[in-house]
Amino acid sequence: MKATTDNRIILTLDAGGTNFVFSAIQSNKAITKPFTLPAEADNQHKCIKNIIDGFRHINSFTENKAAAISFAFPGPADYELGILGNLPNFKAFNGNVPLGPILEDEFNLPVFINNDGNLFAYGEALLGFLPYINDRIIKAGGIKQFKNLIGLTLGTGFGGGIVIDNNLIVGDSSCGAEVHNTINKFDTDWNAEESISTRAIQRIYSEESGIEFSDTPMPKDIAEIANGNLPGNRLGAVEAFRQFGEALGSSIANIVTVVDGLVVLGGGITAAWDLFSPFMFNEINRKYTHFTGYETDRLSINLFDLEDERIFREFAIGNIQSIGSSRTRKRIEFDALPRTGVGVTKIGASHAIALGAYSFALQQLDK
Repeated sequence: MKATTDNRIILTLDAGGTNFVFSAIQSNKAITKPFTLPAEADNQHKCIKNIIDGFRHINSFTENKAAAISFAFPGPADYELGILGNLPNFKAFNGNVPLGPILEDEFNLPVFINNDGNLFAYGEALLGFLPYINDRIIKAGGIKQFKNLIGLTLGTGFGGGIVIDNNLIVGDSSCGAEVHNTINKFDTDWNAEESISTRAIQRIYSEESGIEFSDTPMPKDIAEIANGNLPGNRLGAVEAFRQFGEALGSSIANIVTVVDGLVVLGGGITAAWDLFSPFMFNEINRKYTHFTGYETDRLSINLFDLEDERIFREFAIGNIQSIGSSRTRKRIEFDALPRTGVGVTKIGASHAIALGAYSFALQQLDK
């Protein structure tokens, strides 16, 4: 399956808590203008009606030639069956709603639903960050090629997806990458999302500044305060991104010990990379201390900052060796440096999710 040359049309949806944005994709390109309807997140009848109306409107511009519907929607859910559970931000779907089967009956099309973290990772693995980094490695003279990817979304919440050798890991219970529930470095009574999210940055800034949480600016403005471009508590703003970076670094370190692959970050908060990434990498690369006092590396592999052009060649080349043996006439060239890296999406989270939804639908149709 080559998504760039596949002529099948897939209807897709960017489902936010406020608005639904519908589009149609063919050969990895949007072929219709985006169409927006309100989400009506608190009213099941209105919400489902708008989903149906939105897809019907977009499909009319394709002359009803769509091959499938594929989109991201928040969980918890049984994504394989298309059943949505009790969604915290979509009260319309409290009580297990079979959205997938409803749409299948309405349009007589296959319907594939997944969460945005999964589809972000899938889009980045097939068409975004993973091929981008592998291409740069070859051009730099390296021989290593990565097959696995962890995609993490940073915004209202902390989401994730895992792709192993082009296969999206959905999981037996549709919980393949529930990274928001990794342990919180600062408070073990919290999950990681309480320190890796929009509200986390706002909470810390409000505490440091002595203002009500309801009066706290959004992370974009807090970043401007930290950079000295807006008035406010600059030290408090810096502290908010320090704690965010450390918490994120702690979760990434735990994740890459289980999944050996590149890490790509997406979402609005990545715009503050320069503010949080130094603390993120300090946390990832800190030492563990044995009870007798000696220190060991936290990770079994080297982890590189893939946004730092000064060290990218070192990452790309690695440690290429050629070895032989008296027992064989062959010489084997290999890269002896175990490593991974963290970087930021180059195509944008929303675009990656759309491409992931498109590619996932084609892959499922071809099974």
